[in-house]
Amino acid sequence: MEIRKAVIPAAGLGTRVLPATKSMPKEMLPIVDKPAIHYIVEEAVRSGITDILIVTSRGKSSLEDYFDRSPELEDKLLKSNKTDAYNQMLEIANMANIQFVRQQQPLGLGHAILCAKSFVGNEPFAVLYGDDVIISPNGYETTKELCTAYQKYGKGVVGIKEVSKEAITRYSSLEVSPIESNIFSVTNMIEKPSFDKVLSLYSILGRCVLPPEIFDILEKTPVGAGGEIQLTDAMKVLATTVGMTGVDFTGKRYDMGNKLGIMEAAVEVALNHNEIGNDFREYLKKLIKQL
Repeated sequence: MEIRKAVIPAAGLGTRVLPATKSMPKEMLPIVDKPAIHYIVEEAVRSGITDILIVTSRGKSSLEDYFDRSPELEDKLLKSNKTDAYNQMLEIANMANIQFVRQQQPLGLGHAILCAKSFVGNEPFAVLYGDDVIISPNGYETTKELCTAYQKYGKGVVGIKEVSKEAITRYSSLEVSPIESNIFSVTNMIEKPSFDKVLSLYSILGRCVLPPEIFDILEKTPVGAGGEIQLTDAMKVLATTVGMTGVDFTGKRYDMGNKLGIMEAAVEVALNHNEIGNDFREYLKKLIKQL
């Protein structure tokens, strides 16, 4: 089945990035000239997704404003003969059929996905975590890689990468076995494991494609790590029963809920930016000599 829908959980408070996120959603933090959420939606659209639900929370109306039309701005751009900028504003508003729903209580990622039940209906869907921007080579969009694996193997898919021993306890740990190339069978997983319960250094990083059955599982999932309903706990049920597929994806992931991750994304995207890339590279070369 072709995957047309995606859910982007973006309800978190961004406490790791305070004080910037006191009044600005972390999803709106800029990477050069576009906010993080733009890159995530763009990836979904390039992967064939046509309908997107962004799960937000109180104080995040700027996300809705960003993907809406702005008549005053558009009119000013036209009157100033800034046609390219005007067209860019229209493209943002028309990227996809984007809807929004609020998660009224901070009950975890699993609960945020449950908020999308009526939107998804009875079909598989992609999940793109709002914290994670993944920059991929052209033609290798991570969500597309996962959708292709879902269509081939018929099971839920998680985007995975190996992380350090120090980092694994902050993420999830998966029990995996190779199938082919960068594709793995996933038969177990644990959220934020203690060192003695680590299954492997492979962890879920920011992307998955799930069957609609996940909603029934989530509704029965008890509160887990951090006092929240963990999506990983629900996916574990899939992994240990029918199994899941893991894709060691091609792109590079940036943690936008982490100050260092934000800076890495800004610097590396700037180096390849068509307007400022060359000048920024020369600036860095001069700066490095002073370090």
